[in-house]
Amino acid sequence: MSQGNRSAVLERVTAETKIYVTWNLDGSGGQSISTGLPFFDHMLAQLSKHSHSDLTVKVEGDLSVDAHHSVEDTGIVLGQAFAKAIGQKVGIRRFASLSLPLDEALVSVALDLSGRSFLEFHGELGDGNLLGTPGFDPQLAEEFFRAFVAAAGISAHIDVVRGRNFHHIVEAIFKCFARTLKDAITVEGDSVPSTKGTL
Repeated sequence: MSQGNRSAVLERVTAETKIYVTWNLDGSGGQSISTGLPFFDHMLAQLSKHSHSDLTVKVEGDLSVDAHHSVEDTGIVLGQAFAKAIGQKVGIRRFASLSLPLDEALVSVALDLSGRSFLEFHGELGDGNLLGTPGFDPQLAEEFFRAFVAAAGISAHIDVVRGRNFHHIVEAIFKCFARTLKDAITVEGDSVPSTKGTL
């Protein structure tokens, strides 16, 4: 599948959340995001902007319980949308890694679009330190990426090298993941990058 056709539309409804996603991997960073969690909206906007992909995310979740269901389920649906949009992965770069700073925070991300789901996450994200209103527990960042890579078939290593401000750390993770994803999905050939012939 060549660049320019890699997009997906998905909707998922459960007793806890209703989620609608459109994702164009070959966009320009445009976004329309509403999850009911302003800080999470801000992070998903980073994912769109820095991966140069167009993203629509609409979430209705049981925020009266907590933010966990909305964040995790959004990761699931975005991962499914990514897997659908990336298709057979013909010609993609597949592997990518990057280190990215945000003030005192430094984060490293390495990705393999292998079709095998795995997350190795290292870093202190605090304990119950809520960002924004309604609150977003920084630890939900790990839950989001765990759900995303599981549904997307991505092997990801995310390392928080250093940082003190949880806003900076979480934002650096999303920005770094986005830029690394952009690199990994870049089309640079005309065959599937695997000796198996499939990913």
